[in-house]
Amino acid sequence: MIVTAQDEEWLAAATAALTGYGTSVIGCDAELAVERRLSGNETPDGRPGVAIMAFAFSVAKVARAIANRVGQAVLTCPTAALFDGLPEAAERAPLGDYLHYFGDGHERTSGQAWVLPVMEGDIAIPATCGVASGVAGGNLIFMGSAPAPVLAAARSAALALADLAGVITPFPGGVCRSGSKVGSRYSALVASTNEAYCPTLRDRVATRLPEGATVAYEVIINAAEETLLRQAMQIAIRTGQGPAVLGITASSYGGKLGKIVIPLVELADGEKR
Repeated sequence: MIVTAQDEEWLAAATAALTGYGTSVIGCDAELAVERRLSGNETPDGRPGVAIMAFAFSVAKVARAIANRVGQAVLTCPTAALFDGLPEAAERAPLGDYLHYFGDGHERTSGQAWVLPVMEGDIAIPATCGVASGVAGGNLIFMGSAPAPVLAAARSAALALADLAGVITPFPGGVCRSGSKVGSRYSALVASTNEAYCPTLRDRVATRLPEGATVAYEVIINAAEETLLRQAMQIAIRTGQGPAVLGITASSYGGKLGKIVIPLVELADGEKR
């Protein structure tokens, strides 16, 4: 999706509302974040904008999440506009076709969009939006000897991906402190704390923290395709190194979350070792 507004203030408001509570499909309807910022020369209406990516387990789920979020976050936000970010995609999800009922019979079509009357005037919403396959859940765990420098390293790794097209890091600030594993001893939960990387449990569980590590932070990366995910992980590994970082690793879920496996050894300097 592409979101624009009359100025940076309202663009930030629309973006925060649209992507809020969109960190993980463990508990959210979708995983969303800004892919990159767009200048007026890059947007359909010549105003400042952002490109936003959304990930979910199926087309139906991502379609419902987008429609609900656009209805509550973009339709409501003063001066905000929304455009299809994948206009050439063959697979489509209903957007204006779902939201136009808000017009209560006063809506109208205009080309490939629905135009809804609102208190500010009219807003055009694409009838559908493009959907494509992506790769979610790439992860890197930064482990080290002190919280502040290790967090700074993880944050720098996430920031290094901010302008990489086709990539998002959906957690707060691009970093997660509560990395999870698949499953739980409690049957109602699909995921639970990844105790192998919890420093306060290292004497009670089979820890995977290196000697001297007192903290770990995770960077989760979603991408439009595997090649981009590999590139993003290489950049993050290279950027997130530092004297306080004692190791960089990744969680493996044994194929429970998907078929793609990227061994970290293959990402070292871009060569397989």
